[in-house]
Formats: sequence, structure tokens, C-alpha cells
Amino acid sequence: MVLKNEHSYDRRSELIAFDNTQAGVKGLVDAGVKKVPKIFYTLQDAYSNDPEKNQFSIPFIDLDGISKDPIQHKEIIEKICDASEVWGFFQVVNHGIPQSVLEEMLNGVRRFYEQDTEEKKQWYTRDTSKKVVYNSNFDLFKSASANWRDTTYCNMAPLPPSADELPDACRYIYI
Repeated sequence: MVLKNEHSYDRRSELIAFDNTQAGVKGLVDAGVKKVPKIFYTLQDAYSNDPEKNQFSIPFIDLDGISKDPIQHKEIIEKICDASEVWGFFQVVNHGIPQSVLEEMLNGVRRFYEQDTEEKKQWYTRDTSKKVVYNSNFDLFKSASANWRDTTYCNMAPLPPSADELPDACRYIYI
């Protein structure tokens, strides 16, 4: 897809302006944006129209037995390493975390994103050394197109953050 007036489009300035709002994609939605900004456009060539090439399945890792059998432990670790290297993510089952805890984690994330933008701004950063990071697109200035997403993550290792280093909206579920 070729954008009209491509020669006059200053992508970097638009990226900087978007990032400087510290409001993320949710901020655009809350502000009532009517048209998706160009920084989120993806060239059509970036995706294949071939349905066979678009078929994939997310790696699925079953942790059942990881601490009972050394051979199974090694196999599971190999699956985790492979999924991490090839995909960058995977789905885990039989991890032992109660469903109620998982649901409350999701609720905490929702509470965080539903806060006023001003409250969330205190967590907005591109400094990955921070314990809590909130931003839009970790690769905003590197990727060919921005993704329509915001991200919040909390570095829990090697030293987890103290309670006062966590957002109020999800503090108690992380502790």
C-alpha cells in the first residue's frame, strides 16, 4: 500500500508526538480518535494472502510433572527454550496457579488501563531498567509500523518491586 503524499509524511515526528502524549493507544481511543494514525498502517506486502502461510499454532507447554520426573523436566525446559527462541511466547497449562488468581490479574490490568491518563502517565517510560514499565509499542521507533497496543509489565526478578513501586490499581495482586 502506498500512502498518498508519502513524500510529505514525517513519520518520526508523528511517532515522537504520539509517544510524548504518554497516553498510548488507550489515550487515542479515550480522546475519540476517528481515524487510525498513519504510524499504525502496515504495508500490504507485509502479510501474505496465502491462507496456508498464515496458519500457525501457538506453542502449548504442559508443566504437569515438571518437578516429579527429571527426564520430563528436561523435556519441558527444552520446549520452553524452543518456544522462546522461535516464537517469543507460549501458552502454559498445569502451572498450578488458581483460576481465581489469574482472573484477578486480568482485573488488575483492566483497572490499570481504565484509570485516567494522568494517573497512568507516572508509569509511562521507555527505560527498561525500571521495575514497572507502561508504554505503547516497546519497538515504536524501530518497527516498520506501530502495533495497536499498549503494554505494561513488571520486572519481578531477580528482585521483585516493593509495594510502593507498583501501581495502586494492581498492587495487591502482584504482592
